[in-house]
Amino acid sequence: MRAVLQRTTAARVTVDGQTVGAIGLGWLVLVGIAPTDAQSDAAKLADRIAGLRAFADEAGKMNLNLNAVQGSVLVVSNFTLYADCRKGRRPSFTQSAAADVALPIYEMFLRELRLLGVPVQAGVFGADMRIELVNDGPVTFVLDTTEF
Repeated sequence: MRAVLQRTTAARVTVDGQTVGAIGLGWLVLVGIAPTDAQSDAAKLADRIAGLRAFADEAGKMNLNLNAVQGSVLVVSNFTLYADCRKGRRPSFTQSAAADVALPIYEMFLRELRLLGVPVQAGVFGADMRIELVNDGPVTFVLDTTEF
């Protein structure tokens, strides 16, 4: 699994003009799933995000996790994180999992975050979504479960 985390002070996702998820302080998480990913990857990624100490403490140092700052996550499925742009001008998406494979892993990822006590909002899997974000910092991280 691959995720792009953007630290935010506000983010929301809309589908057909309707807000389906919104948070204040926390992470906007764009998450992509590869065909080889499993539910264990969902648990690893959720644990890493919940524990990531990238929010400022009293000294202004990145030292606090979501729980410490009472933050939330807004999770948006994003198959384009596995796009292959090495050849030609049109991306290939063959490295992204098909929806029937990705959806159960995506849902497991949401459950794992919630089990860790993280307040979760989410977009609509597979929908055409609009995302608004106030990136705090800006602070952006890319996580890949093949690397931890």
